[in-house]
This record gives sequence, C-alpha cells and structure tokens, in this order.
Amino acid sequence: MAAAEESLRKALAEKQSAVEAQGNAVRALKAAKAAKSEIDAAIEALNKLKLEKSTIEKQLQAAVSGTDSREAFRQAAVNTLERRLFYIPSFKIYGGVTGLYDYGPPGCAIKSNVLAFWRQHFVLEENMLEVDCPCVTPEVVLKASGHVDKFTDLMVKDEKTGTCFRADHLLKDFCNDKLPNDLSISAEKAAELKHVLAMLDDFSAEELGAKIKEYGITAPVTKNPLSDPYPFNLMFQTSIGPSGVSPGYMRPETAQGIFVNFKDLYYYNGNKLPFSAAQIGQAFRNEISPRQGLLRVREFTLAEIEHFVDPEDKSHPKYSEVANLEFLMFPREEQMSGQSAKRICLGDAVSKGIVNNETLGYFIGRVYLFLTRLGIDKERLRFRQHLANEMAHYAADCWDAEIECSYGWIECVGIADRSAYDLRAHSDKSGFPLVAAEKFSEPREVEKLVIAPVKKELGLAFKGNQKNVVEALEAMNEKEALEMKAALESKGEVEFFVCTLDKNVVIKKNMVSISKEKKKEHQRVFTPSVIEPSFGIGRIIYCLFEHSFYTRPSKDGDEQLNVFRFPPLVAPIKCTVFPLVQNQQYEDVAKVISKSLTAAGISHKIDITGTSIGKRYARTDELGVPFAITVDSTKDVTIRERDSKLQIRVDVEEAASVIKSVTDGHRTWEDVWANFPHHTSGSSDD
Repeated sequence: MAAAEESLRKALAEKQSAVEAQGNAVRALKAAKAAKSEIDAAIEALNKLKLEKSTIEKQLQAAVSGTDSREAFRQAAVNTLERRLFYIPSFKIYGGVTGLYDYGPPGCAIKSNVLAFWRQHFVLEENMLEVDCPCVTPEVVLKASGHVDKFTDLMVKDEKTGTCFRADHLLKDFCNDKLPNDLSISAEKAAELKHVLAMLDDFSAEELGAKIKEYGITAPVTKNPLSDPYPFNLMFQTSIGPSGVSPGYMRPETAQGIFVNFKDLYYYNGNKLPFSAAQIGQAFRNEISPRQGLLRVREFTLAEIEHFVDPEDKSHPKYSEVANLEFLMFPREEQMSGQSAKRICLGDAVSKGIVNNETLGYFIGRVYLFLTRLGIDKERLRFRQHLANEMAHYAADCWDAEIECSYGWIECVGIADRSAYDLRAHSDKSGFPLVAAEKFSEPREVEKLVIAPVKKELGLAFKGNQKNVVEALEAMNEKEALEMKAALESKGEVEFFVCTLDKNVVIKKNMVSISKEKKKEHQRVFTPSVIEPSFGIGRIIYCLFEHSFYTRPSKDGDEQLNVFRFPPLVAPIKCTVFPLVQNQQYEDVAKVISKSLTAAGISHKIDITGTSIGKRYARTDELGVPFAITVDSTKDVTIRERDSKLQIRVDVEEAASVIKSVTDGHRTWEDVWANFPHHTSGSSDD
C-alpha cells in the first residue's frame, strides 16, 4: 500500500513537472514570437529610415542640381549680355565699382523701348501728368518724408579687414543654406530658422546681433568675427552750394518731387480728383554690399506713379476693364499658412477684400498687363501681398509684383495704398496745406471733430518733444480720436504712439480736448490718399533678359547658339538687312530698303560682310533681332522670323511696310505667314 502511494505521488509529481514544462515552453514560444515581432518592427523602421534618407538625399541632389542648373543658365545669359554689350561693369579699366553698371548700345535701346512703352501704357492711356524733378534734394524734404531718420539698413563690419555687410543678408543666407543642406538639424531647429526668416524685417539691431552670435556667423570670405549691427543711412549726402551750409542728398526715390508739387499739379488739373502724376528718373542708394548684378545697384532708374484719390471714394471708372484678369496672387493668409501662390480672379480678390479697394486693384491689373506685354512669362510672375510686419503703420494695403529668375523671386514693382501719410508729412513740415476740396451744391450741416491739444500741459510733460506730440495728436483720424476720448474719460490717461518719436507716450485727460461741433460747410477739405505703383526698371529689364534667353543647336548640331526672344515691342533692333552675297546690285537694293525702314521709324542694321548668311542670322539672333530681310534678287526679298526661322517672300517696295505692321503690333507673324508666299532654302537655315 505504501509502495502504491509512493508510486502515485511520483506519477503526480512527474505530471506536474510536465505541465510546468509545457507552460514554460508556451511562454518561451510567446516570448520568441514577441521578440521576432519586435525585430521585424525594428527592421521595418530601419528600412523606412533608409528609404527616407535616400529620399532626402535625392531631394538634396535635385536641389543642388537645380541650383547648379540655374547658375549655369545665369552664367550663360550674363556672359552673352556682357559680350554683346547689353551692359557691363562701370569703370572696368580701373577695376570697376561694385553696384554700378553701364548700358551698352543694345541695352540702351531696350531700356528706351521699355520706358517708351511705360509712357504709352500709363502716362498716355491714363492721362497722367508727367514731371521731371532734380536728383539733388534738400535735407528738409527728406527729413519730412522720414528718409533722413529711417532710411537705413543694419550693417556689420569684419573686425579685422573693415569690410561691410548687411546684417540681415548674412542671417538670411545662413538660414537659407542651413535648411536644405544640413540633414542633421532637428525639426525644432528647422522651425526656428524658418521663424527667423519670417521675422527678419522685424528684428532690432540687438536681436539681429544676438542671432548672429548665437549661430556663430562670421565674415563670408575671411571667417573673421563681426562687429555688432548698427544703422547705416543709404542716402548719398552732398552739399548744395559752395558754403556747405545747405545739406542735401541724392534722391533715394522720385516720389518726393511729386508730393511737394501736389498743390500746383492739383491746380493744373482743374482742382479735380482723382489724378495721377508720373516721373521717370535716376535714384541713388548707397547699398552696403551690392550683389546680383542689375538687381541691386547704387544708381538705378525708377518710374513712379502717384495717384491722388479721395480717401472716402477709392472706386475707379475703368476698373471693369481689368476685373476679369486672372493671374498668380499670393495673399498674406496663404503665406502665413505655408501655402503657395494661386491663380485668383482680380475681381474676386477685390470683392472679397483681399485687395483693399478698386483703385489699388485697377493698378495691379494694369501692372500685370504691362509686364506680360513686355515679354515677362506670366507663369513666373506673381503678386505678393505684404505681411503685417512688412507694412508701414500708415499703409492701407501693399502688393509687390515679383518675377522669378535664377536668383529666385525678385520684387520689381511695388503697388501701395499709402493713405494720406506723405502729403500730411510735407504739410506739417512746410506749413503749407497740401489738401483738396469737394465743393457742395448747397451748404451742409456737418459734425466736425475738433482736436485741441493743451500746449501748456504738453510742454510741461514733454518739454522739447512737445511739438512732435501736438502734431501727432492733430493728425489723428476720427476713429483714433474718438477711441482716445473714450479711454481718457474712462481711465484718465492713455498710451499714444508718436511716429516722429518712434515711441509711445502717455496722454492725460488735461492734455487734450476732443469734441464734435456742428457747423455749416460749403465744401469738404481733406488730404488725398495716395496709391503708388513704383517700378524698378533695371530689375524688370534683367528679368526680361532671363525670360527671353534660350539656346538651340546650330544647323550642323556641333554647337549651341544663343537667342533672345524679345518681343518686337522691346527688341533693341527691329530688323536687319542682308545682301545674300557681296553684289553691288543687292547692296543697292539693301540701301533702298534701309531708307524705307528709316522713314518708317524702324531701327535696323545693314550687314554687307561676306560672312555666311547662317552666321549673320546667328549674330542677330543673339541680339534678339526679331526679323531679317535677305536681299537675293532686285525685285523681291525674303523676311525671316527669328524664333520659328520661317521665311516669306515680299516685293522690295513692301518690305518696310510689312516689318512696320508687325513691329507696331497691327499684324502678327501668323497673319503675315498666311498672306505671303513661303520661302524655303537650305542656305538660309542656321
């Protein structure tokens, strides 16, 4: 019995051991499966990481390749432009001066054509009043406009060599280089650099200096340490007269000459609003570190329009002519949310309040038509709205026409609603009221806002700054004044920003009286608002050069030939005249055609060299000449179109009139091609 019990206990123990062993085996299997799952997940994550790294590397290679491609394209275009004397560095035999360029014969012709079309498109079609004011401007004028105190950039110096750099450009270049090229930066760091780029215009000298030190930014070439940023006024200072007691500046813009002449222009226009004044002229900015060729220079041509309008009525009678235009626009909301520019109907943008008013919208539309008719690619043209931190406090709305070139998106035209700031500033400084009046058919009883600064109290509080505070109080609009009145009545004091002091001051209840009085008026006197389109002509021309430049293979395919596809409107030379071979009869016919072209006002050039016709075509294609007349008989000739290389035959007597009709825009090449006999010849192909 005892033996049986012992045997049973052993059997039960063995069974228990077997059960435990089975449980351990199951747990081990589960652990193995879990481990395998973790290993598989780790392998998958590693593969995903490799894939992401590969994708990033490919994107980086594509970006580098794209950058290299853009730089190669730019170099080819610039080499051609300088070799064919479109423009060259000034004073080249003395080593040149950074930021100064000379236009050669074809460059001068293109610039002249662009300005002629600007006058046609704006001054003539809009009945503008054109003025021409001096480049030298007295200091008092630019003091009133704010340029003497605020027309500055922050500058840093190489502490060892003394070389100067724009501080914001160094920080911008650092961020733009770091973001695409440094694969090790964290998402947080990338977000920080993007924020720095967005806030660049808002940084004070101290903040900019702190960022430069934080990121270890040094002088670009020498890698020497940099000084702290400090403001540098960009105007060229001079002295008017030999005594030196009348300081002046070379004007940084042409607009001030129009503003100070407002009263005379208003009278010339029959004391009626709205009207526009325009000016084309040289402007001067002593750039700290000019770069990017014609895009950032120290002397340049501006074409500016100042459109004076009643601030209570910014409608435009011709707005409907542009309302249906659709093009790339980049409103501030899209910029802030990281979106791209999108095609928007101009009428929709105005009706939805994206563009502040009809007159501003009208000029945006007219600028779009001007640029695209010049030859700017509409797919590489956008209108970008200024962000809140870019706009002056007085501006109602601002847009830039930006053109994409190998340097990126470049601001070429600014279109701003500047409210009444400029005329008020000059009125206050000069003591001469630059105002307009609306006469009523019958007297009106109106509530008039009366702002009466208490000069004694303001003098005690602000001493030498009393005048600035008084002027700022008197310049308040009705909304600002009523808000101040309410705040003073409830709190007894209020903070008030004085723009001429660039700071807030505390205004107490005993310092100003704000009330409304009923009066009978026969007219409404007001300071007009100003809407200002401002064109950087050199920037537009450079972008036109890039948009027009391309290469194509020669007839034999052994070389690439450079071509500028300038529209006839702006081409430096409208056509060339070639005798096919050196033959006196052909040369005589060429001279007859030349006289006809001259009489028709068409710029042209005769080439009677013995060079092959293909090489002569290539030379003129490189200058952007749209048409070539080849004399191969005494009765009729061929006309070749540059881009298609197609040719027609016309009578000698008709050649000049056909060229004129196409270059003036009365006919297209397609019209001409459809109405004249076609010509084919192996010798005429490039």
